[in-house]
Parts: sequence; structure tokens; C-alpha cells
Amino acid sequence: MTPRTWDAEYDVVVVGSGAGGLSAAVTAAAEGLKVLVVEKTDRVGGSTAVSGGAVWAPLNAQTAQVGHPDTAERVRTYMRNVVGEAAPLAMQNAFLDAAPAMVAWFETHTEVKLAARTYSPDYYPDREGAALGGRSLDPLMFDGRLLDQHFRNLRDPLPEFMVLGGMMITMTDAKHLLAVTRSFKSWREGMKLVLRYFADRLRGHHRGTRLVLGNALAARLFKSALDRGVPYWLNAPLRQLHLEAGRVVGVTVVRDGQPVSIHARRGVVVATGGFPWNDSLRQAHYPKPTGPWSMVPQGNSGDGIQLAREVGATLGSGHVSPAFWTPVSILKRPDGSELRYPHLVWDRAKPGLMAVNGAGERFVNESTSYHEFVNGMYRSNKTVPTFPAFLLCDSPFMERWGLGLALPGGRPREHLVRAGYLFKADSLAALASQLGIEAAALARSAERFNHWAETGHDEDFGKGSTAYNQYLGDAEHRPNPCLGPLHQGPFYAVKVYAGDIGTALGIRCNENAQALDTQGQPITGLYAAGNDMHSVMGGQYPAPGITLGPAMTFGWIAARHLARQPA
Repeated sequence: MTPRTWDAEYDVVVVGSGAGGLSAAVTAAAEGLKVLVVEKTDRVGGSTAVSGGAVWAPLNAQTAQVGHPDTAERVRTYMRNVVGEAAPLAMQNAFLDAAPAMVAWFETHTEVKLAARTYSPDYYPDREGAALGGRSLDPLMFDGRLLDQHFRNLRDPLPEFMVLGGMMITMTDAKHLLAVTRSFKSWREGMKLVLRYFADRLRGHHRGTRLVLGNALAARLFKSALDRGVPYWLNAPLRQLHLEAGRVVGVTVVRDGQPVSIHARRGVVVATGGFPWNDSLRQAHYPKPTGPWSMVPQGNSGDGIQLAREVGATLGSGHVSPAFWTPVSILKRPDGSELRYPHLVWDRAKPGLMAVNGAGERFVNESTSYHEFVNGMYRSNKTVPTFPAFLLCDSPFMERWGLGLALPGGRPREHLVRAGYLFKADSLAALASQLGIEAAALARSAERFNHWAETGHDEDFGKGSTAYNQYLGDAEHRPNPCLGPLHQGPFYAVKVYAGDIGTALGIRCNENAQALDTQGQPITGLYAAGNDMHSVMGGQYPAPGITLGPAMTFGWIAARHLARQPA
């Protein structure tokens, strides 16, 4: 039911403040529209702010500059070889056609500055059409002080992406910090980071203001929205989409405990982050077993998707996976809360880490993508209990690389053992006993794994066999950057579960990001972006940044389409 009177009027109401929502808001404001962003939680940034921040945008203008000239034919070939028919071809093409123009537009008109990676292989580099760099871009470092008083309203990154209680670091930063006693260059870079961080804290900031990764992307989008005068309401959850004569004309949100009805003269963009924290939707659509293992903010509970369905929108179909996976280990705190650690790119590919299932047997290439690793868990679980699976390493590995929340370099970790997060034993047999695994089976797996480490060729699962594997390994290790032995106690292990970094299943849309009804017709005035939109990747994971790339692209497309609509 449409309210008789509206409490506020805007041209566009954007629901959600992640990359999809903020991209739509910034673009719509640049088009001269009056825009409002409403955010369910008390912080801006959504899951973008806690992500790695990569943006996959093939054919962007920087590809040749970083040494990887590309062609549309190669990109489409790669998409065909990875995504195939898991997503509508029209949507795939709409993304590929618009992504480079989106990057160029943001570069010219906003604070969003991205740099193409000089070397970052697509996740299936052995498939025709793959590239070794250029397609994925990272946000440039951003100075949080430029947000002024709004900095506190930006969502903090995951604790795992910070050190010293609030200093953000990249993989490159982490390598420098681990090598400060071995390299003058690393010592210099490490000292610059630490001194900047302590200066921030002395000035009263609640954390470091040197922002990187997804936090930098969210901050740059946030700053761009502020520069355009876009207001944002925090703690304003969506309660209803208003439909009038087949057109979405506004929303009702709750603000300060009261319902507020907002007229959206052009339309509404739902970008509330998908449904990882909606138990009923997860149970209905995720494979079994599943649990509360997501890495995204717990406010991402499907509000936009559910309310869009109430006004006639439909879910997508044909996907191979409802979510984008990552293995996660879980620390249970004394107060009963949980801290989830995503094993994305740091430890699994390094030489000396082995993964086994409940039978003590390897089941997957440990250095494969995080998404493919969890697919391997589900495949293994069909015949052997693999929930949880176990990541194992020995003492030299732990001291150099760490394992999950257990940090390297002799740092304290006994508290993790006491908490039941980290398992530690002087022998593999004793470790097997702690994990409930048959000792003889684990010994056989380790013996075979050690043999492959010696030969440099994993004949069972191909760990270290692709450019992507080796990119995440240890370049100084021979004969294979990803293969090393387990031979020196004490030995360590953590349990991992099938976590996710967002949903792939969402609202079915057309090439203009308009939500579609049961007849496949657009619902006038209703758009979706980010993880509320059914993924153009169909639940496949071709490369780093395939969630944020489409989120920004279709947010941009939605706003430009809205600007052409009558009020």
C-alpha cells in the first residue's frame, strides 16, 4: 500500500551502502538526481569495507600499460570456459561491455582511483582466454582523514586485515613486516607503516587512517558521495517497497524507531548485500551442511531480496553455486561470540600446508582458489566426512607463515590452543588423536605429501601446478613454490568450514539492472546491484574481484538508466 502522504521525496533511494549501492548513488547524483542512501547498520561500506577490494574489469584502459594487452575475444572465451551457461549470456556481455567504461568514468568524475595489477593470474589460468594480469584492479591507498568526522561512520575492516589493534596491511605490507630483521628495505617500509599508525592513534583516531583493500574502495566511494552532497541515513532498515500501478514508487524505512515513508520519483536501487545471514534462505538454497559461517556483515540478511520478491521480483536460476565460498576457521570467544578467519590467499598455497578430510586423506589442491577449495570440501563430503576439514602444518611453517589466527614469528598462540581453535602436538600421531583422525591414514597422507614436496610435482591434486597457485606460494622456495614437507614438530592444525564471502543467488535482472517479474518483464522503478542481483558469474569464480566488478558496473548502469526515466 502506498502512503497517502510521503515524509520525504527524492529522485532515487538507494538501499545499502556497499560498492553496488554507493556506485549507484554517486552516479545518480552526478547525473543531477536527488539521491538518498539508507543503510540498515550503524556503518557505511557493507561487505565491500571488509573485503579484499579487488575489482575485476577486463579491457580496462590500464591493461596494456601493465603489460597485459587484452581483447574482447579473449575475455569472452575465458568467460565461456569458466562461467559457460551458468549465467545469461546477455548479462555477461552487458557486464563486459560496460566495465571498462565504468572504471574510466569513476576515474574521471570521482575519488575512486584503481590500479590494474601487473601480475595477478585469473583463477583458472590453464583455460583458454585466461590472463596473467591487468584485468583485476585494486583501489589506491586512501587517507581516512579526508572523511573528516565521517571517518567513524565507515565500517572497520576485519581484524584479520589489521595488526597492532588497528593498522591495515596488504600482503606486500605483511611480507615487509615479517622481514624487518632481514632486509633494510623491509625495515624502512615497516617503520613507515608503524610510525604513521601510532601518529594516527596519538591524534585520537580509533584506528589507523591509512586505508587499503576494500576499506579503501568503500572510503573512496563514500568520499565521492559526500562530495556530491548525497545524504545517508544510518540505522535505517528497509521495511517495505511501495508498488503503485505496477511501479515501485518509494520505500518505508525505520528511523529513530519510527516508520518513515520516502517517495522515490525515479526509482529504488536495492543493494543490501545478499542473504548470507538469513537462516531460512540459506537452508533453502545452500548445499548441506551449512551454518553461520559467512564472512560478510551480519546485517546482510536478505532484506532487499525478500521485499523485492513481495512486489513481484524473482530469483535467478541456472547457477552452479548459490554463494561465493571460502574456507573459514572459527574461534569461540569466552563470551560465546565467534571470530571467523577466512583462509583466502595467505596460508593455503604456501609450501608445507596440507589439507585433509575426516578420514585423514587429502581431497583437494590446497593452493586452488578459496571458492574451489570449498567446492572440493562438498565433493569430498559426499563419501567422507569433510565438515570440518583440517589444515595442517609443521613448526617451521608456523614460524614463517602462521596458520589462520595463529601468527608467525614466535608470537603467542597458546591461548588459541586453550580456546580449542588451534591444535598442537609433538607428533602427527598425537595430532591425529586430537582431531579424531586415524593416525595411520594421516601418516600415509603426510608421507605421500612429503614425497611430492621433494619431487616438486604433486601427482595427486596438482598443488603448485598453475600460475595462480605459484603466485600465492613462496617464490624463493624450490623446486615448487607451493610444495614443502611436514616433518618437524610440533605440528599444528585448524578446523575449517564452508564459509562464504557473499551470495551469488539473487534478484533476476536485465541488462539495465532492472528487477524482472515472473514473466521476465522489468518492474518499473526497481533495480538491484551488488549481491542482491543474481550474479553474472552464475556462482562461478573466474578471477579476483568478480563480485565488486559487477557490483560497481551494474550500480553505474542502474543510475544511468534511472537518469533517463520520467519522474
